[in-house]
Amino acid sequence: MIISASYKTDIPTFYGEWFMNRLRAGYCKMVNPFNHKTVRVSLLRAEVDGFVFWTKNLGPFYKHLHEIKQRGFPFIIQYTINAYPKALEFSVVDSSKSVDYFKRAAEEYGSRVCVWRYDPIVIASVSSKEYHLDSFERLARQLRGSTDEVVISFAHLYKKTLKNMNWAAKEFAFSWHDPSLDEKRELAGELAQISKANGIQLSICAQRDYLVQGAVDARCVDARRLEDTSGKRITAIQKGNRDECSCFASRDIGEYDTCPHGCVYCYAVINRELAQKRYREHDPSSDFLFKPQQILEPDFQEDRQISLLPNPSL
Repeated sequence: MIISASYKTDIPTFYGEWFMNRLRAGYCKMVNPFNHKTVRVSLLRAEVDGFVFWTKNLGPFYKHLHEIKQRGFPFIIQYTINAYPKALEFSVVDSSKSVDYFKRAAEEYGSRVCVWRYDPIVIASVSSKEYHLDSFERLARQLRGSTDEVVISFAHLYKKTLKNMNWAAKEFAFSWHDPSLDEKRELAGELAQISKANGIQLSICAQRDYLVQGAVDARCVDARRLEDTSGKRITAIQKGNRDECSCFASRDIGEYDTCPHGCVYCYAVINRELAQKRYREHDPSSDFLFKPQQILEPDFQEDRQISLLPNPSL
């Protein structure tokens, strides 16, 4: 089984010590968000084909990569670098630091290990189309030679995402809108040209309406890429998390509402204060990333059902 860590929260940035404790123990535990049953997930090498890490800041976790490799686990890193203004990402590390760690990882572990994610794309007065074209081109130049793929997607606007976006727009005095299909396809086409010029393949994450010339379907959990990093065959089936998802089957060990990055467009955090509280209460020695407690309030649960559709954007 491929282990995803995690599209629900940024484990490398915030929960790296917990992950390593669980890796050494050979298992972790988690709670199914729908039936609230406890699940034990094996992290033994004999049962794990490899890891897919999702992060916006590899820095705190970088020291652990050597041990993971020494234990024989192949891994790939889905590394999001958007270079957004603070109005959209309250607590994300400066993009220059992310680029540095990305390039270091590529130099030490190979250019197939790191996949650049430029997603989700949010169109706002603080991140216009021109902003994205300039930012994307600058980052593509910096990452040239360190990766062969960049994944993009456009923001999914679930009920709580809309609420958080509208709150941030009012709080930080900006405006935003959801572009038309044609506008998104036009931007995707221009990004494809920029990425190609820098030797990077543009892929689209579970949004096939934007598969323009020069773009391909993304496989964020990719058994073939893991094979390339390890040199060993991985038997896995393609079984996406949702419609139009081309990922291979995996088990995600993260928890929703635990990431304190503060990205207002994020589908995985309904309430930032709750995420910060859970981060503060996190116990790195626990079997659980976040130990199950009382059932959440009914109204919170109702919104949660709407916004918990898997859409890897961390």
